[in-house]
Amino acid sequence: MKNVKTLLLFAAVMLIAACSSNDDSPSTPKSTLTVNLNGIQPLDGDLTYEGWIMVDGLPVSTGRFNTTSTSTSKSFQIATADLEIATAFILSIEPTQNDDPAPSNTKILSGTFVANAATLSITSMVGNFVDSANPFSGSFIKATPTDNTGGIDNGNNDFGIWFIQDQTTAGLVNLPTLATGWKYEGWVVFNTGATPVTTGKFTMASGVDSASPYSGNEPAPLFPGEDFLSNLPAGVDGNINGLPVVISIEPDLSADPTTPFFLKPISGTEGINSNVLSVTTNINALISGTAQIN
Repeated sequence: MKNVKTLLLFAAVMLIAACSSNDDSPSTPKSTLTVNLNGIQPLDGDLTYEGWIMVDGLPVSTGRFNTTSTSTSKSFQIATADLEIATAFILSIEPTQNDDPAPSNTKILSGTFVANAATLSITSMVGNFVDSANPFSGSFIKATPTDNTGGIDNGNNDFGIWFIQDQTTAGLVNLPTLATGWKYEGWVVFNTGATPVTTGKFTMASGVDSASPYSGNEPAPLFPGEDFLSNLPAGVDGNINGLPVVISIEPDLSADPTTPFFLKPISGTEGINSNVLSVTTNINALISGTAQIN
């Protein structure tokens, strides 16, 4: 009889403990956050998108993802308590191999929640390319200053591009200022679009750019540009006559792609319109989205 009483007492204690455990660890209530994105494109294997909500002034990740098309919809199950006080949604671009609990400096879209919905824009996260008061314009010249020994023109100017009007005047006028986390990069597109080759990254219309992988050893203008003289990619002869010229906006992250990022607002063609560059794509309207709390 004593053994039976002991077993019953043990069973009762275990039942109370189980109930107590369940009471102390209730499942976290969750709600759905649906993000609809337009105009963004798939990222390469070294980069990924990550969503964030701002809660009490701090970023809370909603999850990482990539996309297979320019229009995509993603839904995330987020703690209801966080969503009820979220003030904004931010979309960042992150290195794939990265455990940082905060977003990178490279943010592409953001919006403030109003009545559980946020309209997402790139204007404050990337830059403003629709400034009618200060419209962008630009041009470039052909020249190869980095192999002009003693400053004497050697006559092979078809093999270099510089974003200048002359040696002391920038060719890029009213270049929109980029937000932290982004840089411009110039490209000449060789082989009928098959081989874009960089002219270097930069943030301002004046000052040297980040690299000169194909230039010679003579002094270069203190402006963005490149001479295509040596160490060129396979199949590239360096002659820019009649070729497309693009200025892209690139994530300022460790990944260094060999093709332009999909933000390509500024372009022109050598030999057309006095080598004028202009804003040809309104990326502020092209890249957009919404975030909805349900």
